[in-house]
Amino acid sequence: MPMRRLDCGVLGPTPIDQLHIPDGTTVKEHDVVADSDVLIGAQSQLRLGVRGHNVVAGERVSVDGDIEAAGDCRLDMWCEVTGNVLVEGDAYVGERTHITERLVVGGDLDIGDDVDIEEGFEASGWIVIRNPMPTLTFFVMYLTHLLRLGEAEDAQELVEELAADGDRGPLTIPQSASVSDDAWRVSTPATIGDDCRLHGNIRATEIDVGRGNNVFGSLRAQNDVTVGAGTKIHGDVTTRNGSVHVQGDAVVLGDVSGHDVTIDEAADVDGVIRARGEMRVGSAADRDAE
Repeated sequence: MPMRRLDCGVLGPTPIDQLHIPDGTTVKEHDVVADSDVLIGAQSQLRLGVRGHNVVAGERVSVDGDIEAAGDCRLDMWCEVTGNVLVEGDAYVGERTHITERLVVGGDLDIGDDVDIEEGFEASGWIVIRNPMPTLTFFVMYLTHLLRLGEAEDAQELVEELAADGDRGPLTIPQSASVSDDAWRVSTPATIGDDCRLHGNIRATEIDVGRGNNVFGSLRAQNDVTVGAGTKIHGDVTTRNGSVHVQGDAVVLGDVSGHDVTIDEAADVDGVIRARGEMRVGSAADRDAE
């Protein structure tokens, strides 16, 4: 079944209810580059290209750049890609999708009605012209079929497999997100893994940044913000209602502002620190001892 690895995370135990950027993700030459699967929620706008393993985009997603998938790629209905779509595995293109350049597929191509590919397409495998089943619908039907057959163990294995890509997890962009070189804007929590290199301000309801990251922008949230050890933020770290914790030897090249602010002893803040409530500066061991 070629779709088994395609729909990962769409209907797992945790739906796409947050911006999750896995370890090692980078922005290179106006492309988001991930060593994992990439799941893009419906009606999101990406002013960047996308490179990943399996790439899945919901309805009415727009991508200003190339899509490169080392595995499979699925574009649901009414997607807009300003660039090429290059797929090493199988491709599924929903009806009324528009691709301004070429579609090149290493495997089979399943393509819907009224798809506009301005510079043509080619596929090494079978080409079927029809309306591919929407991603979520396919997953639900396949899972239901397994359960009807009494294959509960296989169904659970499928959910676990599709919900994660090893320990790394997929890059997930929630519905109606806006991603560009200037800003990553979501109306959900945002989690950034370790050793990422990102461009743009991060705007989310709450933000948790891991270790060893380099973020060329600011962090702004409604609730709590955590900056992991060894991470460098080239901008301000602010929250409207929550607390801020700058851990370990993290560096913030701007101001830090929140209700309660905690700065670890080895951390470095170049700007002004503002706390409407309590401010603490010291080692984690000192705070635990209090």
